[in-house]
Amino acid sequence: MTTVRIPAGWPATEEQARAVQDRLRGRVVLDEPGPPPGTGHVTGVDVAYDDGRDVVAAAAVVLDAATLEVVGEATAVGRISFPYVPGLLAFREIPTLLAALDALPCPPGLVVCDGYGLAHPRRFGLAGHLGVLTGLPTIGVAKNPFTFTYDEPDTPRGSRSALLAGTEEVGSALRTQDGVKPVFVSVGHRTSLSNACAHTLALTPAYRLPETTRRADALCRAALRQATGI
Repeated sequence: MTTVRIPAGWPATEEQARAVQDRLRGRVVLDEPGPPPGTGHVTGVDVAYDDGRDVVAAAAVVLDAATLEVVGEATAVGRISFPYVPGLLAFREIPTLLAALDALPCPPGLVVCDGYGLAHPRRFGLAGHLGVLTGLPTIGVAKNPFTFTYDEPDTPRGSRSALLAGTEEVGSALRTQDGVKPVFVSVGHRTSLSNACAHTLALTPAYRLPETTRRADALCRAALRQATGI
């Protein structure tokens, strides 16, 4: 497990954080398709918090994209680096997530974030932010639609509908299991929305959430328990 310090010069105010988003957002690459589903590696990242103890734990879990078997994993813990502000959650998570990714024993391939990419009020959620900083292809797969609207997809697995900010499509509501509540997929960096949805379906053979997210969630919670001794 890697221990992380808050980086020097890390934003301390909402104004500073939004300025960083504005500066980095223009570096998001949206004209690449991304790696084909079922090939190479795919990595899930997630974090767990203990706000009372000022501790955040991050996990990165690498799966073989063809078999969904774990081929590598790493964790990192540190202080919470930013207060809770909707739309700025990446600033609480990025330092420990970067440390976990850096500690992996193998290349991560596509990175799947438990959160948003373009489906973000400023069009620069965690998946976009992490993608720009690492250069890796990234997507966001979220549990809820945040502030956006959508029509219910059809019942069968694989059905999707547009996730909308007004008339702008910022992602997809994707049904990963028959009749189960959809997940909300958006592009982060260096991939397309159709490819992001295809990856999400490849990662959800049995459950609503991707195996990447499920494995990373369990690992970061275990790392937090170890770090806090509870």
